[in-house]
Amino acid sequence: MKQLSHCWVFWAWGGGENITHPFAILPTGIRLEKKEKSLRMRDVDRNMEDKQTWDDELIFFVNGKKVVETNPDPDMTLLTYLRRKLGLQGTKLGCAEGGCGACTVVLSKCQPDTQQLLHHAVNACLAPICSLHLTAVTTVEGIGSVARQLHPVQERIAKAHGSQCGFCTPGLVMSMYALLRSKATPTMADVEEAFQGNLCRCTGYRPILEAYKTFTVEGGCCGRRGQNDGCCMSEQEVDHEKPSALLFNAAGFAPLDPTQEVIFPPELMALSKNQKTCSLRFQNKRTVWLQPDTLDTFLHLKWKHPEARVVVGNTEVGIEVKFKNILYPVILAPAFIPELHSVEHSSDGIVFGAACTLSRMESVLKQAVATLPPHQTEVFLALLEQLRWFAGQQIRNVAAIGGNIMTASPISDLNPVFMVAGCKLTLIDKDGSRVVRMDDSFFVGYRRTLLRPQEVLLSIEVPYSTKHQFVSAFKQSPRREDDISIVTAAMSVTFTAGTSVVEDLKLSYGGMAATTLLATKTAGQLLGRCWGEELLEHATSLLAEELTLHPSVPGGMVTYRQTLTLSLFYKFYLIVLRKLRGQGLNVETLRPDFLSATEFYHAETPSSVQIYQEVPKGQRQDDVVGRSVVHLSALKQATGEAVYCDDMPLFEKELYLALVTSSKAHARILSIDLSAAEQSPGFVGCVFAGDIPGSNTCGTVVQDETVFADRQVTCVGHIIGAVVADTQLHAQRAAKAVKIHYEELQPIITMQEAIAAQSFYQPIRTIQKGDLQAGFQQADQVLEGEMHIGGQEHFYLETHATVAVPRGEDEEMEIFVSTQAPSHTQFLVAKALGIPANRVAVRVKRMGGGFGGKESRSTILSTVVAVAAHKMQRPVRCMLDRDEDMLITGGRHPFYGKYKVGFLNSGKIVALDVSYYSNAGNTLDLSLSIMERALFHMENSYSIPNVRGRGFLCRTNLPSNTAFRGFGGPQGMLVTESWITDVAQRLGVPTDKVRRLNLYREGDSTPYNQVLEQITLDRCWDECLSRSGFQERRAAVELYNKQNRWTKRGLAIVPTKFGISFTAQFLNQAGALVHIYTDGSVLLTHGGTEMGQGLHTKMVQVASRVLGVPHSKIHISETSTSTVPNTSPTAASASSDLNGAAVKNACQILKERLDPYKSQNPKGSWEDWVKAAYFDRVSLSANGFYKTPDIGYNFETNSGRAFNYFSYGVACSEVEVDCLTGAHKNLSSTIVMDVGVSLNPAIDIGQVEGAFMQGVGLFTLEELHYSPDGVLLTRGPGSYKIPAFGDIPTHLSVSLLRDAPNDKAIFASKAVGEPPLFLAASVFFAIKDAISAARAESGISGPFRLDSPASVERIRNACSDRFTQLTPSAKPGTFRPWSVQV
Repeated sequence: MKQLSHCWVFWAWGGGENITHPFAILPTGIRLEKKEKSLRMRDVDRNMEDKQTWDDELIFFVNGKKVVETNPDPDMTLLTYLRRKLGLQGTKLGCAEGGCGACTVVLSKCQPDTQQLLHHAVNACLAPICSLHLTAVTTVEGIGSVARQLHPVQERIAKAHGSQCGFCTPGLVMSMYALLRSKATPTMADVEEAFQGNLCRCTGYRPILEAYKTFTVEGGCCGRRGQNDGCCMSEQEVDHEKPSALLFNAAGFAPLDPTQEVIFPPELMALSKNQKTCSLRFQNKRTVWLQPDTLDTFLHLKWKHPEARVVVGNTEVGIEVKFKNILYPVILAPAFIPELHSVEHSSDGIVFGAACTLSRMESVLKQAVATLPPHQTEVFLALLEQLRWFAGQQIRNVAAIGGNIMTASPISDLNPVFMVAGCKLTLIDKDGSRVVRMDDSFFVGYRRTLLRPQEVLLSIEVPYSTKHQFVSAFKQSPRREDDISIVTAAMSVTFTAGTSVVEDLKLSYGGMAATTLLATKTAGQLLGRCWGEELLEHATSLLAEELTLHPSVPGGMVTYRQTLTLSLFYKFYLIVLRKLRGQGLNVETLRPDFLSATEFYHAETPSSVQIYQEVPKGQRQDDVVGRSVVHLSALKQATGEAVYCDDMPLFEKELYLALVTSSKAHARILSIDLSAAEQSPGFVGCVFAGDIPGSNTCGTVVQDETVFADRQVTCVGHIIGAVVADTQLHAQRAAKAVKIHYEELQPIITMQEAIAAQSFYQPIRTIQKGDLQAGFQQADQVLEGEMHIGGQEHFYLETHATVAVPRGEDEEMEIFVSTQAPSHTQFLVAKALGIPANRVAVRVKRMGGGFGGKESRSTILSTVVAVAAHKMQRPVRCMLDRDEDMLITGGRHPFYGKYKVGFLNSGKIVALDVSYYSNAGNTLDLSLSIMERALFHMENSYSIPNVRGRGFLCRTNLPSNTAFRGFGGPQGMLVTESWITDVAQRLGVPTDKVRRLNLYREGDSTPYNQVLEQITLDRCWDECLSRSGFQERRAAVELYNKQNRWTKRGLAIVPTKFGISFTAQFLNQAGALVHIYTDGSVLLTHGGTEMGQGLHTKMVQVASRVLGVPHSKIHISETSTSTVPNTSPTAASASSDLNGAAVKNACQILKERLDPYKSQNPKGSWEDWVKAAYFDRVSLSANGFYKTPDIGYNFETNSGRAFNYFSYGVACSEVEVDCLTGAHKNLSSTIVMDVGVSLNPAIDIGQVEGAFMQGVGLFTLEELHYSPDGVLLTRGPGSYKIPAFGDIPTHLSVSLLRDAPNDKAIFASKAVGEPPLFLAASVFFAIKDAISAARAESGISGPFRLDSPASVERIRNACSDRFTQLTPSAKPGTFRPWSVQV
């Protein structure tokens, strides 16, 4: 079974063949030779000569304006058309597979039969332009703008601080807009459902939900008006504190007036009403798109072209064409055929036309459930349960029921239900029809059904259930929302009337074979038995025998999948037992503590509290430091007007670049064949190592990399060369046509392989303090353990992008790039081009997220693009596709930790010996600095007198791993918290007691001999205990666990101490440049880059205070190497500290220059003083500079000051684990964070929440899977899951510690970007706490290993019980696994 991305949602008849990629499908007979293709195209041309009338004119509307395209390109998506043809850049490309929602637009149609207007959110990246006939498209630009007027949807997300980097914001705006067009006053459940197909990597989702809660029937925050009726703000009153003001004022929002919405174009309404049936035909050199208007024409076309693909939503074919370079010469689109879209109610059930969308099916089934007797709706309810979690709303709005069936996906969510229900399918061709039942004969092989090539699926009849029938459906996936199944199941049992005797039983599973299967052997042997414990025992034994998987099966997780088949049947058994008892039958009593296993997941509406210290009384109103100023770009981001790198208008004669990368992890390059690429349409040229005019050598700390691989490749994704063409599509196709021949060499993929081969980068770092041997002798007990921490993909919504523009004189080159390190980019581009750095200007407007991933790795693209632009002497552009970006740019380092800890029986830690191994990849990059920070955080927040930490950098053949928010600190601290938990479990005492006992105190010294000053750990700890109600929660958790066998709750409180500074001393500097113009306006430039973290906003706040002018007078245009040179990367959480101090310095210089004129004219205005200074020939421009004082550490002597100061925080989290599936719910998280005196509470709270949710992904969800050959198998949102809206804690409280000024940073503030991320470990250890409770039920106690992330697989396997014992794991070394732990 393959893990497939959205493999269940396209509609195409015909079979399929096996594939090697985890999220795409290769269809049978599609890879055609040119001769065969041309023959088929001529066949189509002959068909056009038939009597049928065809039209080649496409008519649709975009933002109210009519668009007429004659013979549009069948290969073009709506997204490309909007961005490249119409110049509407607000709609973003995030993944190209419908998994992130960044490209969401609204399609509106008039239904010819009902004249009803339908408004649906769809993914523009998948919608073919040819499918839009007589459709109105609305983009984010079409509903409002900053210059014109904001739509309330845009205004609220911006002003409620729901937009940080802003790249996802237009998609979120349009998803909400679509909902409001269909339902003017939705519920919060509607809002949450609308966002199932949208992702955000920055905000943590809370502010987005709060912004849009103001549209719902529940409404927004009452502003304390409903305190007596349970106001959320009453939770803030701890020790009678005055509650914080709201972060935004909902009362100031413009009201939503549905009568003022963009009208449906009257001309389109008339065209829709008066539509005369006419078939459409669009064609390019590769593909013909046929859209017949009658069923008869459709069937004749399918008869003549049995290999033709049938497309409704294009949610799978689009992925195949994009990612697998598959060619479909003939596409049939049945959008105009009424018979395929009809819904009819028969005496036996509901008949759905095969082209009915899943959204429509859901609506019809809900209506049926509301009106029919309950006993008739069991099948409908099972389908609705599956549809709840089926992809996102954008996919469900276009994907067809028939596509779900005919795709024949082995992990289809719906097919198991159709099979146990015995749904009838009507198949038809030009000669007639036949009816077949969906049973174990329907799927005849992987991706194959019993349909003949000329047949199509006309309809499916979903039957009513009978009086004595019970049906349930289950789906288990890594993430609950918008995720593909690991195992999916449906089960139906029918009893003899008035008894518990099984008359009929059907058990269907997906994910357990090459097809959806029925467990016929098990079901057959259970007929005639009574529903009880004996049947259960027999059934689980039979299922364990019948449903087995080879240990090498694609998708992996073999033991987990086999266990799930038993666990899900057990759930069904309990559900049916409860229903039988409810009917008064004499069956076995269902134990009360088993009841929770019968409940389906129902999300609660999230609630939240934000607590912060307001500005002191008397602070000037125009002094905005400490106030919740809205992100400077938020409004532009919400309207789509904010310009990102790839949004820039095309330059004259601009070319597009696509990379040629290695398919081998370690190999010599024998030859490169460009012949096919050179014959590709639009091909202009290519670049390889020999085309570099300067040096091919590059790197970050050491120069151990190359711009292009030269003679040898050392990882899959290693850049070998690039192809330049006239368009992105042509460049990518030509790049894929390049043929490379290799001589393969033995690769090293995993850390264990590197350790065995002693493949390490030097040096091996060590920090040691105290007498380790004496410490272990002093200890009452000694414990040893280990854990593995998986890597993490940055998943910034905007992938790496660069535009290089040769300026024609003196070899000057201008680089527009999405990077955190403009100066580093400038240096490496200049080196590659062989020119001085002063000829290279690097400009950064903003980034759509960075998180460290654009600190050093952005240069691997920008250097290539610059070399191509230099060679072609034309502007060259490249924005990586998501799969390319994930493949080549690396991510967070996987870590392996081994520890030995000595402790007293009191829980006091007296000795620690820990070794860290990181998977650095094929180059050093920043791995040494990352390991150093891991060692600096090896004790987290605990005082340990005798300690040694060693760090080993594993040299492997994976793409080089790199900086990621936390920079090694989270990995180092997670190992710490693991052994703290082990110590507590060994001693049998609460973990929080051991943590509190060992916390640092004022004046303590770290392992690197830095004395801790102004420590606030104890304050954060105590406040978190109080705000979370920890002791009450602990008692409630223990009571819950006593009352529930199959669901368990866990609770954990975890601290963090995070050092602030670059560990490389020279980077702790910053510059700024401030101009005051004669009209009084101020232009501010500094060395930091804006990636959503609000740095520019904070810098404007700083300048506003120092200059004493309103912040509206100050503008930041961009970050440029031409204005502030030699800048440090925007990283290490230090950018506000460093750049803020530099800005302050520059502004103070200017203030001092203006002070005499202010004294001469005290009643004058700012503009008066500026003009007076100008006319007096005083410079109104100033440079500012800052370097962190007294900083620097020496590893050789273990002395110096590694960090300027520390940020502290504590979090308490509670979770609920389903012990039968491994799924968990984040019930509550309470965070207390010391950010000093906040420069901007809204931005800082947003950073805390965003970092926390990124940590939730790291520790509980996000998994990178690599093949044993080093191929990354998870290369997009379909297979790699970051947290979604449904993953945020149901109750989230964030408190910024009060009265904690920091004298080491600008205006007493503290860094906030990275420190909160580790607090998500509280969720990880709450899960571990819940698992411990589950293991105790099986008589298992004491420490146990739980690697990170705590995935559904790891959680379920750790909850050892009667079912796990029936599915033992294969012995390692006896098989080749699908993926390996790197």
